[in-house]
Amino acid sequence: MTLLSSLAPLALPRHLALMGGLAIFSAIIVRIMISIGVPDRPDARKAHAQTTPKSGGVGIVAAFLLGVVLLYRYGQVSRLAEGYFIGVIAAAVLMAAISLLDDILDISFVIKLATQLVAALAAVAAGLVVHSLALPHYGVVDIGWAGVPLTVFFLLFVTNAMNFIDGLNGLAAGVTLIACLFLAGIAGIYGGFFVYTAALLLAGGVLGFLPYNYPRGKIFMGDVGSQFCGFMLALFGVAATRFEGVALSFLLVPFLLSGVLYDVTFTLIRRILARENIARAHNGHLYQVARRAGADARAVAAIHWGFAVIGGLTAIAFLDTTAWERIAIGLAPLAVQLAWTDYVIRRARAAGIGKW
Repeated sequence: MTLLSSLAPLALPRHLALMGGLAIFSAIIVRIMISIGVPDRPDARKAHAQTTPKSGGVGIVAAFLLGVVLLYRYGQVSRLAEGYFIGVIAAAVLMAAISLLDDILDISFVIKLATQLVAALAAVAAGLVVHSLALPHYGVVDIGWAGVPLTVFFLLFVTNAMNFIDGLNGLAAGVTLIACLFLAGIAGIYGGFFVYTAALLLAGGVLGFLPYNYPRGKIFMGDVGSQFCGFMLALFGVAATRFEGVALSFLLVPFLLSGVLYDVTFTLIRRILARENIARAHNGHLYQVARRAGADARAVAAIHWGFAVIGGLTAIAFLDTTAWERIAIGLAPLAVQLAWTDYVIRRARAAGIGKW
């Protein structure tokens, strides 16, 4: 029996109402943060030209945690995955706290990474570990002890990828919202109780923040928002491996975040091959180069939203096809990213942008 079919007829509207209520709560917190938020001053790497408050992600975090508390106290769905929720609360609070401190104090990357590692280990301790992978032609493969380092790496990589991609108004927030809605829909159909409820909670928080960040940035998400969203989406990806009878498994979140993960991976490999210091701040991500080459920042953000939609549709198609067809369907997001890369490179050359 799937999640949605096991719920009372009014359960889905109630969950959507909860998401809407959390959006309102998030918006209230964001409005407060606009007044007291940490100033983000422009520099050569950033897209904005005037000082703008950041830490708007506090609204996202607060709304998510409020939703978790409400569901744990009054809901029945959350109790089906009580250990997950307890572990997520501990890891989320830690991640949000250190990210907020980074917004305020600009702490070193080593300290941030160490804290992210602790948060990832807290999630692993709560049982959110990849134990098996569903692979075409091979079925479900038990990966044993390798699941722990794979889980930790995935959590850290996605967390930082979302942080790196948060450089244009609405880009990270829009991608997160779309990913959450697809995740909730797929999880609801295939019985992913934790992912269904948690994705709706995160969607509510982001929905309240997005109008203040796009199309004009009255406030930025800040590390507290981008790292939190990345960490939670990565957790959902790990939890998705527990969906019973779903061949999609671990590929769900990578499909949804294909634009984000491709951009960060491409940029990292390019800089390594160029023997650049990968720890040094730069503006060489594909989305940044497109903006520098004259593309409208709002359009670039919307294009990344489109990448998330393509990833979601790919995931749905992937679930309803044979093994051979899955290979072709699974390559669709990569083909889209290669086309985007070619476009950005050609536009950068036409604009006379040199080394990037």
